[in-house]
Amino acid sequence: MGMSDAEGSIFRMDKRIRFVRREDAEAIAEIYNYYVVNTEVSFEEEAVSAEAMAGRIESKIVKYPWIVYETDGKVLGYAYVGAWKERSAYRHTVEDTIYVKESERGKGIGRRLFEALMEEVGRNKEFHAVIGVIALPNERSARLHERNGFAKAAHFREVGYKNKKWIDVGYWERVMEG
Repeated sequence: MGMSDAEGSIFRMDKRIRFVRREDAEAIAEIYNYYVVNTEVSFEEEAVSAEAMAGRIESKIVKYPWIVYETDGKVLGYAYVGAWKERSAYRHTVEDTIYVKESERGKGIGRRLFEALMEEVGRNKEFHAVIGVIALPNERSARLHERNGFAKAAHFREVGYKNKKWIDVGYWERVMEG
């Protein structure tokens, strides 16, 4: 999905946003690994290699949109959706993911990526609902989801354990129009 867009952006709102390419895997792994190693927002506990990230990208883009925010040839953030649950009845519901390079946070990159991702998800009539799964507390991510039409649907207490502490998780949901 979207790989034919190798030469430019299909996103009207921001020309710095484009579909992911395999060669983005190293930059994406670097962005992601900051959160894996230093925070609780990702429940992964081991850094991900560029090769493993390339595999994740290739497995997702067959069916789901994955986009990046690029400036001067450098990937500064990425966003994608993937399967929410594996059972077939969930096939029309996707889970969103978004990460911005730590040094670039607070510059509106996440907002622009998320808006573009929701635009792309909205184009695909196969997707009916989007779930945001957020490690809590994370006011920035909760606010981003709510500004994009999501509502908090659930709060699970102490369901993750990382960095020697229990972590709550919240679910935000949005039913796509159409």
